[in-house]
Amino acid sequence: MDGLNKSIYEIGSDSAFSIMTRSNELIKEGKKVINLGIGQPDFPTPPNIVESAIKALKDGHHGYTPSNGILELREAIASDFFKRNNVNIDPSDILVTPGGKAIIFYTLLMFGQPGTEIITPDPGFIAYRSMIDYTGAKVVPLPHRMENNFSFDAEELLSLITNKTRLIILNSPANPTGGVVPYEELKKLADGLEKFPNLFILSDEIYSRILFDEHKHHSLKSFSQISDRVIVLDGWSKTYAMTGWRLGYGIFPKSIFNYAEKLAINCHSCVNSSSQYAGIEALNGSQKYVEDMIKEFNLRRIFLVEELNKIDEVKCVMPGGAFYVFPKISKNNFSSKEISNYLLEKKYLATVPGSSFGTNGEGFLRISYASNIDNLKKSIVLINEFINE
Repeated sequence: MDGLNKSIYEIGSDSAFSIMTRSNELIKEGKKVINLGIGQPDFPTPPNIVESAIKALKDGHHGYTPSNGILELREAIASDFFKRNNVNIDPSDILVTPGGKAIIFYTLLMFGQPGTEIITPDPGFIAYRSMIDYTGAKVVPLPHRMENNFSFDAEELLSLITNKTRLIILNSPANPTGGVVPYEELKKLADGLEKFPNLFILSDEIYSRILFDEHKHHSLKSFSQISDRVIVLDGWSKTYAMTGWRLGYGIFPKSIFNYAEKLAINCHSCVNSSSQYAGIEALNGSQKYVEDMIKEFNLRRIFLVEELNKIDEVKCVMPGGAFYVFPKISKNNFSSKEISNYLLEKKYLATVPGSSFGTNGEGFLRISYASNIDNLKKSIVLINEFINE
């Protein structure tokens, strides 16, 4: 179509949402679809959070709020971040947004342009690559390999930096793999980045509280040698089962905060007020629902990995965080997209092909265990049937 910005032809989409749409179509046709494709907790938002939003509405919080978020929420975020990471954050450096994706969008609009390069995880969250492509910047894939428990190698990352590199995107715990980057690798990276003082880092920490076994979260903001160049993305969707509330935030370096806020003002103006009051309660209130949810995720994780590894031609490493497994599946030279399509159309099991997340994702499937154990048991049977057909 004539007249459109040519960049619009480069922008991608989120295959998990298109798979969800197709799943819903099959359900309307009477099929019993098990959806392990979408990254959405199957738990309700905790009642104390819901009640706080209702109270906010009854108390008359119906109007615009400051574009960067109400002060009480930003203070709660700063306090929570200090408790978890022992790092002081100025509330004026926090931008509250309608979901975490807005932080990706605004950051890449600031740093991406033709002739520049942006390093991003591969396999990695779909929106990173989509937005890099839209800006005209060059995607530089950072491999996350199964044999390395889907972490990255700091020396390899540093070797990818050129004079055109403007931004590095990191995600731990990771979507789609559940991989967690060890402290030692982050420390090596932080030390190495001292040689590149103009490089910024977007650290996507949206799954930072969903961790298992001995794994611990280490925010890149806690490394003083690079903290003034780190943008942190976090939010409520995953931890508090608040995907539909559309509430996230970014912590921006003071040097660029003003530009991020201007993008927010021109795009969404502000986040709806009742969600913001719910966000305060989520951070300050009881964390029992979160703890119980993570315990349940852990049981599902262990079950799914153990059962997947019993199936011929399937290999799955134990993820350290998030709520995904990323098994490697072989079947008659089928591509990951063909496997995913077959499972959905013939077995009514929704998964996401690994190739959606980058070239290093080919041969894998992303399977979410944000679904009850009965559905996970059925999914194992269906995958086993597929392999043996």
